[in-house]
Amino acid sequence: MPRPLHSTFPTEDAAADPERSGPELAERPKELLIWAPSGIPEISEGDDLVAMIRTSTMDRPLEDGDVLVVTSKIVSKAEGRLVQAEDRESAIISETLRVVATRGGARIVENRLGIVGAAAGVDSSNVPAGTVLLLPKDPDRSARLIAEGIRSGGPEVGVIVSDTIGRPWREGQTDIAIGAAGVRIFDELSSIPDSAGRPLTVSRPCLADELAAATDLVKGKTLGLPVAVVRGYGNAVGSLDLPGAASIIRTPDRDMFRSGSDEAYAEGLTAGTAAAQNRERTPS
Repeated sequence: MPRPLHSTFPTEDAAADPERSGPELAERPKELLIWAPSGIPEISEGDDLVAMIRTSTMDRPLEDGDVLVVTSKIVSKAEGRLVQAEDRESAIISETLRVVATRGGARIVENRLGIVGAAAGVDSSNVPAGTVLLLPKDPDRSARLIAEGIRSGGPEVGVIVSDTIGRPWREGQTDIAIGAAGVRIFDELSSIPDSAGRPLTVSRPCLADELAAATDLVKGKTLGLPVAVVRGYGNAVGSLDLPGAASIIRTPDRDMFRSGSDEAYAEGLTAGTAAAQNRERTPS
């Protein structure tokens, strides 16, 4: 039996509570409709993703306010990011800016996009032998080009480019937004009263990541469904000048977990040894 291509997710009806005012909560949808259109073929360099998405959605046309979530793999393939590599390891090294943590043979790194995760985003699945697939060079630009193409003579949609990543302290993986255009990245809830009337102070859900993760429930990893449509969250869609997914990456001064535990220990040991040697050289 084929897998259903849509799911409905109930959401909080905050608008019914007059004490919880604010444009974000007041405009929350009561449900979201998410489906993955079929018919997108294997992608090769130079393929027109906009045309393929339009064709795949002809039987269920896109509407203003829809959010398209496009798997980064097909974006990379269309942009020619399939490269020759003797092995995946050499490609990972070339894409790595900084090693964050190591444990046995596992290595967590920061890649050139500032994303911290395993393997620097290098993918060796579903590609010809002797090749690997790199992430798009500029996922926000990729998302913008798709959004511009769909909006040209078509509905005003938002676009998210998604990729799969693991999480610190949690098993398993989830999809996140690595590129975005025409989508509000964060739900700014600070200062909005909670149900007890107290203002929220640090509530800032990452809408782009939540939408990317939700769509993986219908796209899957092995179903050949690389694009999903989210309908019902039109207030998340806006100008193409909105910040992209690069705004999700924390700057080093805001990153409380910049080093892995082993690396932090080594850095502290080195600093402590240097300080002790300095004290020994300094006359009392």
